[in-house]
Amino acid sequence: MRQRAEQLAATLPPLLVAAERVASTVAQGVHGRRRVGQGDSFWQFRHYAFGDSARGIDWRQSAKSDHVYVRETEWEAAQSVWLWRDASASMRYRSDRSLPEKAERAELVLLALASLLADSGEQVALLGGLRAPARGRAVLDRLIDELGRTAHDESLPPDIALPRFGATVWIGDFLSPLPEIEAALARYTGRGIRGYMLQILDPAEASLPFNGRVRFDGMEGEASTLITRVDAVRDDYRGRFQAHQDGLKALAQLAGWHYSAHVTDQGPEKALMDLYIGLSQAGDRR
Repeated sequence: MRQRAEQLAATLPPLLVAAERVASTVAQGVHGRRRVGQGDSFWQFRHYAFGDSARGIDWRQSAKSDHVYVRETEWEAAQSVWLWRDASASMRYRSDRSLPEKAERAELVLLALASLLADSGEQVALLGGLRAPARGRAVLDRLIDELGRTAHDESLPPDIALPRFGATVWIGDFLSPLPEIEAALARYTGRGIRGYMLQILDPAEASLPFNGRVRFDGMEGEASTLITRVDAVRDDYRGRFQAHQDGLKALAQLAGWHYSAHVTDQGPEKALMDLYIGLSQAGDRR
């Protein structure tokens, strides 16, 4: 999966996550950035990680324990990006064996985005993971390890206190009721967090292509539903599904976030480019 993610990332220009006090230049489709300087306000101590500069070590704090600590400031923290993917049971769905599961596509896009972020010098971490944001290519190995250890039943991101002006990317099917999604968004936008929602869907979820008598079994404890003529309810279903997507778009717009949808019978490149555009534009507005 890492090899596929890096190959996908290599087809696109380096990803720029723009934030306050950071300028960027764009030329011939290759996007650069000035390196972030030292911040002014202390944010936290964290354990020294491979790739950290020795100049960031706080020797006074390190002398108090058996660990080596790095001192982070709020300025530096503002350049971090927290990535999240839905690991609930509904993400294991695929309507055809020739298609990837939604969970597989979500993790591929997440790792490809992390690869681009690492190349552009950004700090990356898994939202709800066990490790602090880090720079460098080594972060990909950490993410792969944590993706295997942090499978949750929740369909929406956990409530994690991120530093002000940080950024987060959510990748999932977002089929939860809109009020629940609105509440999850409010917890982050209230802290000034900018973000992006990428909805991953199987083509059958958007079109309901089945015919005749079909029994639908829920993947997350829902009761089975038997529909005697699927074609008779198809138009109503598509209308309700479109209304749900329109609601997601409206929630994202109200929060100042970006939203896009990706269907698993399409290549992942466009989804990754949409993430690039959305994150860049969010930073430009700041």
